[in-house]
Amino acid sequence: MSTHTDAGIAPLAGRLAQAARARRPLRAVGAASAVAARVAVESGFDALWVSGLEVSTALGLPDENVLGPRDLADTVRALARTAPLPVIVDVDNAGGSIATARRFADDLAHAGAAALCLEDSAYPKTNSFALHRSQKLTQPGLMHEQLTATRAVVGDGVVLIARTEALICGADLSEALERAQSYAAAGADAVLIHSKDPSGEQALATAAAWAGTVPLVTVPTAFPQAGPDRLGEAGFALAIYANQLSRAALAAMREAAASFQATGSFTAGGTPLSNVTDLLQVAEPTARACL
Repeated sequence: MSTHTDAGIAPLAGRLAQAARARRPLRAVGAASAVAARVAVESGFDALWVSGLEVSTALGLPDENVLGPRDLADTVRALARTAPLPVIVDVDNAGGSIATARRFADDLAHAGAAALCLEDSAYPKTNSFALHRSQKLTQPGLMHEQLTATRAVVGDGVVLIARTEALICGADLSEALERAQSYAAAGADAVLIHSKDPSGEQALATAAAWAGTVPLVTVPTAFPQAGPDRLGEAGFALAIYANQLSRAALAAMREAAASFQATGSFTAGGTPLSNVTDLLQVAEPTARACL
């Protein structure tokens, strides 16, 4: 298992605890490529999020437990070449078994992951925002065993975030809190009670009701109007902006392509393009490391 020496990576668990006390959440952003990682560094984000959705989409795959640990590990290595930031990996349900959880944990720890986020979706998972399929929950006991197995592999050097999809699946707040508490008791370093309520009130209610001793994490995809300051005041120690850079890139690519189709120029409509040297510079840390 790899160990981190960079000051921005090693103390992630401590930084989460400090963020919770200060009511100022760390901000992680989804990065499925080294280009996105470089943008994250330039913009001052605190961590990178390897999103199952983003990596699946980049590979032309559905977000339905199709990714393997090597797909994620390759992404982690690409980000580590570019960005001195802790990398948090979305492992979904880690393949739905104890044995597969061990495999994910081992491969990703060796790749340099600073944290793993394991969720209690049943295998095969469905994306939380899927329109035509519904997410289902696994039994808490399996989640407990997966957390225990993962901890045995990674030791204390990797932060474990336990994510419950209870609210996504229509359970009430009490069940979601009960699951989150049990995952913390099973060894999770932080918990994420996922919500897609667009008002943000459901997520804020989870923070108000959380009485656990481990930090609370949120993914405000559905409620972007709740900015970091408000999330921190509510009690969240980490806010994960899971897929915004990919969505921004998709919109910009469509705009540039439409400009070309209409005018023969990618920039005629005012669409900005980075220059080629800017793109080349993304890989400069790798080039220097190889000299």
